[in-house]
Amino acid sequence: MAIIEQSPGDDGITAPSPGELQYRLHQQSVLADFGIEALRARELDPMLRRAVELCARGMRSSFAKLLEYQPDKGTLLVREGVGWRDGVVGTVEMASDAQSPAGFAYHSGEAVISNHLENEERFRTPAFMAEHGICRAINVLVEAGGQKYGVLEVDSAEQGQFEAADLAFMQGFANLIGVAIERQHAEHRLAAAIEHQELLTREASHRVKNSLALVSAMLNLQMQEDEDPRIARLLGDAQARITAIAQAHDRLWRGQQVGIVALDELVCGIVANLAEQARLDTVACDICAADLNADIAIPVGLAVTELVTNAIKYAADAGPIAVKLKQEAAEFVLTVTDRGPGLPADFDLKAMSRESLGMRMIASLARQLRGALDFADAGPGTRVTLRFPDPRH
Repeated sequence: MAIIEQSPGDDGITAPSPGELQYRLHQQSVLADFGIEALRARELDPMLRRAVELCARGMRSSFAKLLEYQPDKGTLLVREGVGWRDGVVGTVEMASDAQSPAGFAYHSGEAVISNHLENEERFRTPAFMAEHGICRAINVLVEAGGQKYGVLEVDSAEQGQFEAADLAFMQGFANLIGVAIERQHAEHRLAAAIEHQELLTREASHRVKNSLALVSAMLNLQMQEDEDPRIARLLGDAQARITAIAQAHDRLWRGQQVGIVALDELVCGIVANLAEQARLDTVACDICAADLNADIAIPVGLAVTELVTNAIKYAADAGPIAVKLKQEAAEFVLTVTDRGPGLPADFDLKAMSRESLGMRMIASLARQLRGALDFADAGPGTRVTLRFPDPRH
């Protein structure tokens, strides 16, 4: 129930003024405009500033303010305002007890209209308002997220009356402010949660990378101790695969976007590492720039590892090895070309997959990427082509 101060002899019933309808339509128009702005606002302070400006305009007054409750002090801070001298907004605080109109509105939740502050016996007038010659005020509670936030107040230094009908406009404004504050607080909490989740994800990728690097180092030690060349080769292949995954996770935690890998940096890093281990300086890498999620980037990295490892194994002494990745329409085309002895006359991928773990992995990775493999004679050498769809399309 609103607390409305009546003028002496005023029974609360007045005939509509000639411009009453236009005035109320003007208020509805201002309220609608602010509703749109409040829903679009991304920062709190500009939105609150705009709120008091439009609220004052809708009430045809020169003074308005938004008072924010300060729980640590028990005061109401002038958070935003229009019409006040410099040094009021953001600085002046007033007591929040029920002896002031704003304090009463805050604690009781009831709107307050005081049309004759100079004769007001229920409430005291804050000093800074008296300095501005304020003679009447209207206050409504602002709530956000079910909690009391503060008070929206319009003041005037001109004689006249704020009416009960003005409360609908004021309360509508206060409700929009509360919803906008609640939405922005929710967005900030969500942003903080996402930032925390990104931090955890980066930390997890960093730890995975370190763990895989440790496993790779252990395999390297085992390779040096094992005298069986076949076992050493198998350990080397395993080490290359682990290193490829480790490099992907290294890119994951270092990247600007969580879960996104720069494909050119990943693939060229893997190729350079394989060439260094094989003591080769003739492995060329030409990779198009593309940022892909880890679910795609890691299989691509593993496929490159297997194909380049095979090329090094069978054609390293025959000439340069070329690794290329380009984008054609809505798909990627990866090619690994060597100048080795070429494919055997009876080459069959299915048969080779049954005999070779590497070939089986290449075929499996192609299926995982929803791609197609092609082995062809490069005259001289072999060219392996892997086509797979661009997941961004």
